[in-house]
Amino acid sequence: MFFIIVGMQNQTPDLNERARHLLKVLIEGYIADGQPIGSTLLAKRSGLDLSPATIRNVMKSLEEAGYIHAPHTSAGRVPTSQGYRLFVDTLVNIKPLEEQEWHMLEVQLDQPSSNGLIHSASTLLSGLTHLTGIVMAPQGETRALRHIEFLRLSEKQILVVLVMSNNDVENRMIELDRDYSSSELQQSSNYLNEILVGKDVRQARATLLQEMEQVREDMNSMMRSAIDLGEKAVSGISEADHHEDYVIAGETNLMEYDDLSDVAKLRQLFNAFNQKRDILGLLDRCIDADGVQIFIGRESGHDVFGDCSVVTAPYQIDDSHIGVLGVIGPKRMHYDRVIPVVDITAKLLSAALQK
Repeated sequence: MFFIIVGMQNQTPDLNERARHLLKVLIEGYIADGQPIGSTLLAKRSGLDLSPATIRNVMKSLEEAGYIHAPHTSAGRVPTSQGYRLFVDTLVNIKPLEEQEWHMLEVQLDQPSSNGLIHSASTLLSGLTHLTGIVMAPQGETRALRHIEFLRLSEKQILVVLVMSNNDVENRMIELDRDYSSSELQQSSNYLNEILVGKDVRQARATLLQEMEQVREDMNSMMRSAIDLGEKAVSGISEADHHEDYVIAGETNLMEYDDLSDVAKLRQLFNAFNQKRDILGLLDRCIDADGVQIFIGRESGHDVFGDCSVVTAPYQIDDSHIGVLGVIGPKRMHYDRVIPVVDITAKLLSAALQK
């Protein structure tokens, strides 16, 4: 069973069966060929006894509804993000994995090392989909924040004192871009203690991202400073608790797709892979989900993935979700194949980790 959780459409679109069928054929054709689909070709592929003129009228309606658009004046049509969303929610035909592929996954994920399993899973995801595979490292023993304190050492250097729920006390120095006064540091620690104490690392990171999004427009300078300091402090805990936040494989696969061939877009994506913040923010949102989630374009909440789709699923031990895996690729991906690959890999990784 597959669960597609993330859907930006709150109601079933008012499309008749003929329009839905033609949209499905158009999207499948564009995914396969990467070329805009014209009315004549769509009429030929649809299997319906309709004239090109009738097809053009339906395409016009689909375009006006926001499901397709013309990339050039005289070109055929290609799907929009809205069109892809309708496709994955209601039109895609999931293809089950072949027995040989299932067996290969089982063999590759049958090893004693959890670290080896994570690396194998990301490589398998990339290899089977020809996209970028990503696996969040398992969340280790949960430690909650008990207290945060900042002490000024010099103009652009402060000491962070972190008291954890298991009574560990961690001290680390942070280099800053500007000078913080003792008063600013005290205000920041008071604010962060109010919103973060009692939360583990993952929850603290998610809270900081949520706070930033909710109050972005009217956030005062103290709150901006506090959140900036909090991110640096929480990032420090993350690096201390986990050697790797996530494992990624097949980044260069994205260079093969015309949709992402723009050098500037690729540079932004690769920077996001290296800097981790956007990736971890997205994966953190997925860890408590049930089953497969699909983010198309800006649904991810991160501009860097505006031309991508991200397909994820959580993995677990003893019914507790401990991580997330998935693939990142162009919106023009083979969802019928990617969805089962991600779903089954998550299930097999969960089973392997419990052996």
